[in-house]
Amino acid sequence: MTTNGFNPVEVRRGEGPIILGMPHTGTHVPDDIHQRLNLEGRVLRDTDWHIESLYDRLPPGATSVRATFHRYVIDANRDPSGASLYPGRNTTGLVPLTNFDGESIWKAGAEPDADDIAKRLAGFHKPYHDALAAEIGRVGERLGVAILYDCHSIRSRIPHLFDGVLPDLNIGTNDGKSCSADVEQVVRDTVANSPFSYVVNGRFKGGWTTRRYGRPADGVHAIQMEIAQSAYLASEEPPFAFDHNRAAALRDNLGEVLRGLVEVAGPLRGARKTER
Repeated sequence: MTTNGFNPVEVRRGEGPIILGMPHTGTHVPDDIHQRLNLEGRVLRDTDWHIESLYDRLPPGATSVRATFHRYVIDANRDPSGASLYPGRNTTGLVPLTNFDGESIWKAGAEPDADDIAKRLAGFHKPYHDALAAEIGRVGERLGVAILYDCHSIRSRIPHLFDGVLPDLNIGTNDGKSCSADVEQVVRDTVANSPFSYVVNGRFKGGWTTRRYGRPADGVHAIQMEIAQSAYLASEEPPFAFDHNRAAALRDNLGEVLRGLVEVAGPLRGARKTER
């Protein structure tokens, strides 16, 4: 689907069991929306910077589904109902009103209203999830198993969202509900043997995507990897440059993680419930 000549989702098909979801790497903001953002909003500070480069060609045979629009247009990793992922904690909504620091991103009086949200759901959020669901279905039908690996990154220090410094690698499985224990274990074991700090189901337990699609009993396993941007960026401030030297070691570890998931997918094939 295209919106005014713009394709809100980019799909690259592979033949393996891994689907890389990338809901927050896009930086496209339509002109009419961009004009309503204030100066802070136009920085696009909360982008998952360069994640598509970090995972480029990892692993061979993976499918990727990438939202090309920015999360300030609408957040593809939020419940379309607007329900909070983390009730009682600071977070951002379906169409954010603030950045992660709690600062307004819209010009006064230009904040999105219900009509804006409805249009953005139809034009951006839905096409992304339609494409993601289609690829999960295609892979699952061919192989008897599909592993959705949701790719994210975030600044390592955001006092408005969490205390202290975030671990390098933050694994989310919705407290073990979104994937089999084997899927979680292979990721945990791989990062535990790396030089990177990590946590499982800490501040980030997996977003709406992980929670929606993870159905281990049906052969669909979902896991989120939230990476602290200090692990691969030259700076977490503009211009958010990619540090190739820093990223190389991280790519090696992420490659191991994904190869481990490909291997564990084999024994999980055919584990889906028989449809009735």
